[in-house]
Amino acid sequence: MNNASESFYATGKRKSSVARVWIGAGNGRILVNDKPFDEYFLRDTSLMVIKQPFELTETWGSYDVRATVKGGGLTGQAGAVRHGISKALLEVDQNFRSVLKKAGLLTRDSRVKERKKYGRKGARKSFQFSKR
Repeated sequence: MNNASESFYATGKRKSSVARVWIGAGNGRILVNDKPFDEYFLRDTSLMVIKQPFELTETWGSYDVRATVKGGGLTGQAGAVRHGISKALLEVDQNFRSVLKKAGLLTRDSRVKERKKYGRKGARKSFQFSKR
């Protein structure tokens, strides 16, 4: 990714994580917060999640990715990077849309932790009820 005119930008979100993703022609190097993605994400499931958009579009190894992620935990961050990569691949080629949309990678996963309610132990759980 030498030239800024060749790179494509997208934002991905998941839970409370936000990923800013730049994608450009290259040899498949993925950097997350200036580290190789397999050093940043140690779980195999996270690595699989990040590779998913490339494997579906059959472009693994033909683009370099640079991502900065903030907020949330590692699982949410991996999901945010995947969402960002999927959106950036759309900027590269609109023909990828049908494949990515069918797999559900373009939809922002809006599931977030429910807030704690007053008078309760958590979001739904109550304190133990005593009749007498």
